[in-house]
Amino acid sequence: MRITKVYTRSGDHGTTGLVGGVKVRKTNSRIEAYGTVDELSANLGLLASFMKDGDDKDLIYRTQRNLFTVCSYLATDKTQTQLAPSYTLDAEEVKILEDEIDAINTNIPPQTHFILPGGSHVAAIAHVCRTVCRRAERRIFFLGETTELDPEVLQYINRLSDYLFVLARKLNFIDGVREKVWEKSSK
Repeated sequence: MRITKVYTRSGDHGTTGLVGGVKVRKTNSRIEAYGTVDELSANLGLLASFMKDGDDKDLIYRTQRNLFTVCSYLATDKTQTQLAPSYTLDAEEVKILEDEIDAINTNIPPQTHFILPGGSHVAAIAHVCRTVCRRAERRIFFLGETTELDPEVLQYINRLSDYLFVLARKLNFIDGVREKVWEKSSK
């Protein structure tokens, strides 16, 4: 595919086009959902730029590709157009995240307290990604109040935030950074 023009001027009046050509307001819940997923992907790109090459970084890149599929799926309103291509996320992608979560949890100390986001630079970015992922999940569920959504999309985004949490813990563990825990004050 060749993209020859970046701007169209059609968004200057507060509308944008979905896959298939349907125009909607930029405040539409569908736009908010896939825009937040796009923001998550950009933050994952930042995270990857600080990560060492290896399996963890490769999984972040795989996740970005999956999120592009999720954005394309969310940007397609099948009730408005039958001509649009079908974008789907393979259910196996959820299992890949679950397996990685389990693998990480067996190789880091058990969690005994609530953990404050932060630690090493790369772990702190992973926590930011996790919080953006949670917001994306809320935006997708909000869209789901008026639109039927594939369960794999909802499951994937939910597991992704869990993965990013344990990844942040792993990154702190690898870097030898002790996690800060939340302790209820006595006052």
